Amino acid sequence: MTPQKPTDLLTVAEVLADLQIPRRTWQRWRELGTGPQCVRLPNRELRIRRSVLAAWLENLEEAA
Repeated sequence: MTPQKPTDLLTVAEVLADLQIPRRTWQRWRELGTGPQCVRLPNRELRIRRSVLAAWLENLEEAA
């Protein structure tokens, strides 16, 4: 098994599982523009860079 890199891309399902949130919450964050920045692949699927998710969470922590 190879070690994960900060540039690894996560699926939306992986992010939902990690954050333990329902898909509707994710969709709402996307609608409001408050969620982490995503990458849209040519097949129209979304991916989230592990480093971007970590930075987004850290930013929320500072704001709390």
